[in-house]
Amino acid sequence: MPMHAEATGKRLKQATEVRQAGLVEAALQLAAQRSPADITTGDLAQAVGISQGAVFRHFASKEAIWLAVLDGASDTLMARLQTAAGAAPTPMAALQAMFMAHVDFVVAHPGVPRLIFQELQHAQDTALKAGVRSLMQKYRSLLMGVLQQAQDQRLLAPGTDLQAAAVLFIGSVQGLVMQSLLSGDVRAVTTHARGVLTIYLRGLAAGRGRTAATDRHAPALKETP
Repeated sequence: MPMHAEATGKRLKQATEVRQAGLVEAALQLAAQRSPADITTGDLAQAVGISQGAVFRHFASKEAIWLAVLDGASDTLMARLQTAAGAAPTPMAALQAMFMAHVDFVVAHPGVPRLIFQELQHAQDTALKAGVRSLMQKYRSLLMGVLQQAQDQRLLAPGTDLQAAAVLFIGSVQGLVMQSLLSGDVRAVTTHARGVLTIYLRGLAAGRGRTAATDRHAPALKETP
């Protein structure tokens, strides 16, 4: 391939990647304001300053755009959770850091839970649902690893069901998010986040009395966000 043709191909690829990123960001921003189901390709085109037809030069369908949104959001969320867990000095501190990292992610990207909750309402299986399942599997795997460390270090109550603990952890965040979306103010998720987290962590250590782990983390959890 001639060098000028190769250079042209690279420029076109870069231009497409930039436009794709712009459309994904526009979709995410619009989803923060209204239901993803109501967002049209015309809305996305207007947001990035291109024609509606031009949208399909970069994505095969509107579903492909939402898949790209979900893929990017999944990578970002998992990176934040892994960083939060990795920087924590103890497993209990890691649980706290992961919980608040997830809450902060939702506040920064409210369009993501809107997209997920809407997609889960559909009875049929979809590529988006498969993407959500993949995200949840990665999330649960990371969380189970932290819970296992806590159990190995005898920081949890004897006989703690780690699978149930993981379900409750994720469900607690999801419940907070759902209530904040219903209130119309996603930032409200932070209002009760620390209180819910405190109850969760103390429940994990129930039966151990006031352990070093709960004593060490309780003051931070009582802070008003």
